[in-house]
Amino acid sequence: MSMDPEKSADDGQRGEQRPSKSQRKREALALQDLGERLATLPAGELARVPMPAELAEAVAEVRTMGHDSGRRRQLRYIGKLLRTLDAEPLQAALAAVDGERSQAAAHHRMLESLCEALLSGDEVQLGALLDEHPHADRQHLRQLIRNGRREQQAGQAPRSRRELFRYLRTLLAPEQDPPA
Repeated sequence: MSMDPEKSADDGQRGEQRPSKSQRKREALALQDLGERLATLPAGELARVPMPAELAEAVAEVRTMGHDSGRRRQLRYIGKLLRTLDAEPLQAALAAVDGERSQAAAHHRMLESLCEALLSGDEVQLGALLDEHPHADRQHLRQLIRNGRREQQAGQAPRSRRELFRYLRTLLAPEQDPPA
């Protein structure tokens, strides 16, 4: 049985251009995972992700479903819709949302540690805070710290600590970028 050299060369070129079945399946599953991430986003974050109307309807529908076979079928449908679209803008929007979320978490951790430092009596932190924010209400801040310490020593509910945290959060609010 002899093979035609031209025919085998065509098959080789065609094989290089088309991804394997396994690769296509991995890509389809990745798009389904992207659809799952869209479905699990909080409503406020989902609203900031630009997507076509048909995809938005499919994502809204899957958000109302339980965890059964209908949901899996709907996620496969979302994956099918994503295969017809360019998923890069969606992935970029999700990356931006994740970045904002991680920045917010880091800011929250910084506020928590500052609050703990102030309640433990770190005068250096307090001085640095007041130097950086001269418009801060010094008397109110010191009163919250004093009351928070008293509550900690008495084993009471941390009402003043929560107020101190809220005050620090408003004082150190990150700069908001104007909407584009």
